[in-house]
Amino acid sequence: MKNDRAYANADFIPNAESYIDLWETEARAFRETEAAIGRARLNHAYGAGERQKLDLFHPAGRAEGLVVFVHGGYWLRFDRSWWSHFAEGLTARGCAVAMPSYTLAPEARITEITHEIARAVEAAAALVPGPIRLTGHSAGGHLVARMGCRDVALAPEIRARLARIVPISPLANLAPLLETSMNEGLRLDGDEVERESPVHHAAPEAPVTVWVGAEERPAFLDQARWLAGAWGAEHRIAPGRHHFDVINELRAPESPLVNAILA
Repeated sequence: MKNDRAYANADFIPNAESYIDLWETEARAFRETEAAIGRARLNHAYGAGERQKLDLFHPAGRAEGLVVFVHGGYWLRFDRSWWSHFAEGLTARGCAVAMPSYTLAPEARITEITHEIARAVEAAAALVPGPIRLTGHSAGGHLVARMGCRDVALAPEIRARLARIVPISPLANLAPLLETSMNEGLRLDGDEVERESPVHHAAPEAPVTVWVGAEERPAFLDQARWLAGAWGAEHRIAPGRHHFDVINELRAPESPLVNAILA
């Protein structure tokens, strides 16, 4: 369809599948190590659904707040188990990091996934006191941006704790996805596009930094620019990064991305 090529990331990243294989392997190693030393709380249910669970990774000492990381995959693919190691940089800086799974399309529509992530944020917040920062990649960037929108029913005491939202390579205007083959699974229509596109909502009260790789597909550079423009948000373009390696900085405690999340 018209926009399939524009939103096809893997087709334009050399050895794209090697990134995906490495994510799974390194995530498993990190998760097993953290569990063995007592710094991981795995499979915590935030709802009744099979995929409504989160993993929580603790820092070495008392947590100074919570970061919730939401994974991508166009709402169609993956779960939390592929991303555990991306908690590394933030736990080293003293934060607890929650990583939820969510029901995937086509079993769930994007509106339903948004509601699930709100419940996941509330569940994680009940486990860790202090400020809450939200970050997520690609479709996960969309979902954390939606948490800042006033139509999302986050408990008031949780919303008051939001300190920063950092959507990484987010999908902010869903209209172009209507003309992609993936919409067979997403089942987007005009009403849902309007409701679920962060660009159609007022800026959150929490500060927002929109992050994107300089070497990403033009469509993702546009999406980041649209969100930053609509919300008057800080807009950071990471030099030399494409859609699959833009999140690598989450593993480095002093990286610009980790610093942006904790700003």
